[in-house]
Amino acid sequence: MTILRQIAQLGQPVLRRETGLVDDPADPVLQALIDDMLATMTEVGGVGIAAPQVYEPLRLFIVASRPNPRYPHAPTMEPTAMLNPEILWQSDEAEKGWEGCLSVPGIRGLVPRSLCVGVRYLSRTGEVREEELSGFIARVVQHEYDHISGMVFLDRVTTNHDLISEREYLRLVSA
Repeated sequence: MTILRQIAQLGQPVLRRETGLVDDPADPVLQALIDDMLATMTEVGGVGIAAPQVYEPLRLFIVASRPNPRYPHAPTMEPTAMLNPEILWQSDEAEKGWEGCLSVPGIRGLVPRSLCVGVRYLSRTGEVREEELSGFIARVVQHEYDHISGMVFLDRVTTNHDLISEREYLRLVSA
């Protein structure tokens, strides 16, 4: 049975700590955590969620882009759990894009990110995968990778002038 997890909010120490490696992808407790994270992320309209956001200091995040009220123009993809992910390379070409965070409610920021990334990770079945990702999906991966590195998107905003309220963001994207 899946459990909707409480989401750590900015100020919780778990969001600023380095995380530990996932030892055994087949561990039933880990598999239950992945299911809980998927359910929690879906419930609150996220397109990604990292283990520290549900108070678990593990190198694990889920990327599950799909259009929803928080991200109406997001592309659709199958939810993907990434265990012990590594960003192998990032393109030099970058752009600013709007980001929000389940752990930083009510605020959006223009965050510079690489347009493409290469990532290696273990799937939830323990299979090693390498992928090249671009656009919005690359942005989500970089955002979630920051979470397992003790960072939040606010750390990457280059000026406070690039911060707006969630309400203003939603007005901008629906215009």
